[in-house]
Formats: sequence, C-alpha cells, structure tokens
Amino acid sequence: MLAIISCSFANIATASNTSTPASKASMDPLMDLSIEELMQIKITSVSRREQKLSGTPSAIFVITQEDIRRSGATSIPEALRMAPGVEVARVGTDKWSISVRGFNGRFANKLQVLMDGRSVYTPLFSGVIWSQQDTLMEDIERIEVIRGPGATVWGANAVNGVINIITKKAIDTQGAMITAGGGSFEQGFIGMRYGGKINEATPFRIYAKGFSRDNTHSLAGSNLQDNWRSARAGFRLDHTRGIDQLTLQGDVFINRIGDSLLQPTLISPFSRLDVVDTTEKGGNIRFRWDRNFSDQSSIMLQTYYDRVQNQLTPWTKYAESFDIDFQHRLPILKSHDVTWGLNYRLYHNKVAETELTQFNPAQKTNHNFSAFIRDEVTVIPEKLSLSIGTRLDHNDFTGLEIQPSGRLMLTPNEYHSIWLSVSRAVRIPSRGENDVTIAGRTLQSLPGLPGLPIPVLMAVQGSNQFASEKLIAYEMGYRHQVSANASIDLATFFNDYSQLRDFRFGQMMPGTGVIPHWILPVIFSNTTSAHSYGFESAIDWRPFKKWRLQSSYSYLTIHTNSNPEFRQLDSSSAGADKANPNHQLSIRSHYDFSEQLQLNLWLRYVSALTFFNIPSYVTMDAKLSWKPVRNTELFIVGQNLFSKNHRESQSDFIPSIPALIPRGIYVGIERRF
Repeated sequence: MLAIISCSFANIATASNTSTPASKASMDPLMDLSIEELMQIKITSVSRREQKLSGTPSAIFVITQEDIRRSGATSIPEALRMAPGVEVARVGTDKWSISVRGFNGRFANKLQVLMDGRSVYTPLFSGVIWSQQDTLMEDIERIEVIRGPGATVWGANAVNGVINIITKKAIDTQGAMITAGGGSFEQGFIGMRYGGKINEATPFRIYAKGFSRDNTHSLAGSNLQDNWRSARAGFRLDHTRGIDQLTLQGDVFINRIGDSLLQPTLISPFSRLDVVDTTEKGGNIRFRWDRNFSDQSSIMLQTYYDRVQNQLTPWTKYAESFDIDFQHRLPILKSHDVTWGLNYRLYHNKVAETELTQFNPAQKTNHNFSAFIRDEVTVIPEKLSLSIGTRLDHNDFTGLEIQPSGRLMLTPNEYHSIWLSVSRAVRIPSRGENDVTIAGRTLQSLPGLPGLPIPVLMAVQGSNQFASEKLIAYEMGYRHQVSANASIDLATFFNDYSQLRDFRFGQMMPGTGVIPHWILPVIFSNTTSAHSYGFESAIDWRPFKKWRLQSSYSYLTIHTNSNPEFRQLDSSSAGADKANPNHQLSIRSHYDFSEQLQLNLWLRYVSALTFFNIPSYVTMDAKLSWKPVRNTELFIVGQNLFSKNHRESQSDFIPSIPALIPRGIYVGIERRF
C-alpha cells in the first residue's frame, strides 16, 4: 500500500517537471513560506505570551488554517488527527474520544481544551463534549496542541496536554465568504461570513453555519439513528485605541442529535434498546482587554460567560460558567521575563433525575480560585534559558493544589534546539465523581456465585472522598532545522501517575420496586497507579515549492496497577493500558499542479484497541481543489476511502451500541467577495 502511495508521489513529481512558468504560483500564502519560515510562527499557549515555535521548551504542534483547508476536515475533532501524540477516535456521528498521550475516552479527563483562551472543559463529567465545540472552520487561524502538562500556566486538568483553538482577528476576515456542499455522510453544509468596519480602528465579522450528518450503523448493520443537525452563529468585534486592544466575541448554537442507548432492565434479556433524541443549545460571550506597554511588558484581562442546556436521555441538564482571568507580564532586570496572573471561575449546573442517572444534590455551584507565576531566565543570551513557575489552584472538592514546573531550553545554534522539563499536574474530581449514581448493567452472576436467584443491578456511585489524580512528568525534545525546506521535531516522555480513578464495591442492598432485585454499589476510588512512556516525531519536508510532505509517528505504552475486578469497567483509567493505540502514523501530501489545481492526500494508520476488540486500521482522505476563476474554489473530498466502514472506539460509562464509521464523499464550493 505504501508502495502505491510512493508511486503516486513519484508520478506527481514527474508531472511537476513539466509545469509551465505560469503554474508556479501557490494557492495559499503559507505555501510560499519555507519550512524554516514556518518554524518562526508565533505561538502563545505554552507561556501565555508570544514565542517562536522553534524556541519553545515544550512538545507543541501547530495546525494552521492551510492544514485545515487542505485536509478537508469539517470539524475540529477531525482536524486534530493531524497532530502527533493526539488520539482521535470517532464513537458515532456526533461523538469523539480525544486525548493526548493516552487515557482516552468519550469524557477523556486529562486534557484542557480552550477556544481563544475560553475553557470548554466541563467539570460535570471532566472532559469535553465535542458536539458543542465548533466554529466556522475557515475562521480558525491555528490550533496549538501542547503534548504534556500545561498546568502551571492553564491550571488543573491540563494534565496530559492543552489544545488551544485560536480564531482569526476581525481584520483578517474582511469581505464576504460563502461555502456550501454535501454528499453521503456529510449530507449537506453551508457557511456564511461577512466582515466589515465600523471605523478604521473597529473591524468586525459575523458568521452563520449549519450542517446535517448521516446516521452510523452497528456491527450487525442496523441503523443507529444518530443523525446530527446543527446550526450556529456568532460575531467578533475588535477595537484598537493607542496601546489598548479590545475584543468582544460571542456564539450561539443548537444541535439536534439522535442516539441509540442500551438501558439496563430487571427482566430478560436484562437490557433494552432506546432510541432517543437530544437537543443541545447554548451560547457564550467573551470580552478581552490587552494593554501593551512594550514588547516585554503588558497586562491582559479576560472574562466570559458560557451557558449550555441539554435535553436528552439519560439526563436533562443545564450548566453555566463565569470566568475572569488577569495576567501581567513584566521584565525584571535584563535576564528575567516574569508573567503572573489570577483567575476565578464559577460553575453552576442542574441535572434532572432520570431512569439511568441521578445527581445528589440535583443543583450545585462550585468555585475555583487560582494564581500563577512564571519566570523565564536568560542564562546565556540566545543559547540557554530556564523557565520555572508554579500555580496554586483552590477548588471545592480537594482544596489547595500546587502545580510547579521547570523547563530548560538549549539552543547551540540556529539549526538545533534541545529542551528538558519536569512538571507536576493534577486532575481535580468532577461533580459526577462526587455526586452521581449511574445504573450500570444487570448481573446474573457474581464471583463465586455462578447463578443468582434474583438479578443484581450494578450502580456506579460517586464519593465525596474521591481525591485529585496526580502526575509527575519528565519530558525531553529535540528540533533540527535540516535545511530551509526540511525540519525534524522529536519528543519523548515518561509519566508517573498516582491516585487514578478506580472502583470499590459498596454494601449490597435490596432494591425497591415491583421486580425483586439487589443493588450492588460500585463506588469511585483512587487506588489505581500507572506509568506511561513514549515518543513522537514530526517531519516536514518540501522537496520543491509545489510539493510539501508532512509525516508524524507516535508510540505509547501504558502500564496500570489497579483492582482487576474493575479493569473492564473504565477504559479511560484502570483499563487504559489496552484502550489506547500503541502506534499511530500519519502521512500528508500537498501538491499544487498549478495556481488553480491542488491535490491533497492523507494516509493514517492506528493500531488495535484490545480493550474494545477493535482491530488496527489504515485509511486515507483525499481532497481535489480547483479554482476556475478568481475567488471561487470547487472541491471534492473523500474520507475513509480504503474501506466501506471501520470501528474506532466506543462510549464508556453511558451504554451504547458500537458504531461503524463510514466512508464518505462530498463536494462543495467556496466563493469570496
């Protein structure tokens, strides 16, 4: 298979030698940059200030707007597959499991995700509900993916990584744009944007988008009725006045999603299939003020409000959060660049009791306070620097948490850089791990009791004794600028986890109701420990101006020490050693036949997940783009082309039927005015 791809690349290279001078222009400005120039892109997520990508003492990968456009990805989760060390597994039409460096699950709890600095991590279940995180894909400037702890800067829950989705400034989205299309799995989509100016200092944009995605099917071929229809709109307003920059930004959305859930019952066959409809709706508004005194001195104040309402089985809930964040950067002497900050977050939610879940209490408000300080010390100018810092977080569940880190950056010359780091991070308990009761499955036998006279309903229960999960991480990385058109980025790590989530049996008790049964509580505890290690590589090579090749490889091994009775209950903790791929490979090829015609190929390999009995798979996406006239682009995209369908993962905790992810083809048009 790789030989076929290589032959295809060779044919492309041969075709390029016969190109005419008129075809040498590139469709995208970033294609005009050398790999060396791309390594100078400014990023902000590692230290909360601008840094060159090449000089960052962290394992970081940047997904650019060009990468997104060429990939054909129609959602943020699909775009994240481009980053090394990131595990993206589609669970259904609207559901993904996404993590960095292992411990993946639908509610993967060791990853902090931000959109323009606004946290979208939900404290209700500890994780991200990806169906609610969207924007116009054309408005994304870049996605910064940090592999490894970011807790010193971003606080608790930034344990295994941080993803920051950064949208374009209003000034960069002037004029009108419309895109539309449809096909098989991507049944139909439309996006519209208009950018203008109130005055020269105040640009703005407004946008709207909508789409419809098809159902997936079970292993037996039955329709899971999990189609997804979504509508979203938003705006951004920027204003510059002297040394001040102000931003006001907001979004609203509504999703209508179907699903097929397995509900436990007390009569044979002890489960039933329920087809449910979900309505998700919500919105957010964000305000940010920046004052730049100089290149090394600034202050920032950001606040946002976010509200989401879900109406579905197994729960009906609404959740709202308010956050205010302040930071100050200032130089001290010539060798110290200090950044410090304060943060307060309020999270309020209310969850209705259902047949499957209940929260006690049903309504709760939590408060989080934090402060951080970080000092970047220049030891030898342009050669050696040391970054040290810590963050203090106080939460309602476990009290004070301390999360320090130290990073060393050695740059012997402009072509080589080596970095080392040691960090501590914690993942604080979710409200669910404290207050929830989830009806699990109905048992017909117990260890030592092969046959039970009456059924036993297993109930997963939260505990107010549940503590924070802890990590000590050791990392090392190396970057080499081989030439102006080639670079290599390597990173390796060893993670030592303690107090990870596990379970223990509670006291069995008789259940209430017409049908006689027992209830067996299974209670959250912190008795699992684990360690993981691995490495990631990313190679970027431009053989010549029209052709760019990008590849990444990730290796991961996890060892867990947990209660063997519960290893099959929790894939994202005790069972993580068998629920994450050991190997991932990605190869992307971008070729410009001319200014008008592009071909983009993306080959992916993911090794098996033995926890779910999911075999390894190889797949490919392809996108062919043509610009018949200026400002108009026609494209056709094929997704998961190598097979009719395949499995990637399945839901944990919330019982559902495993889904097959289908092959898809769609066509579209984009027009700019």
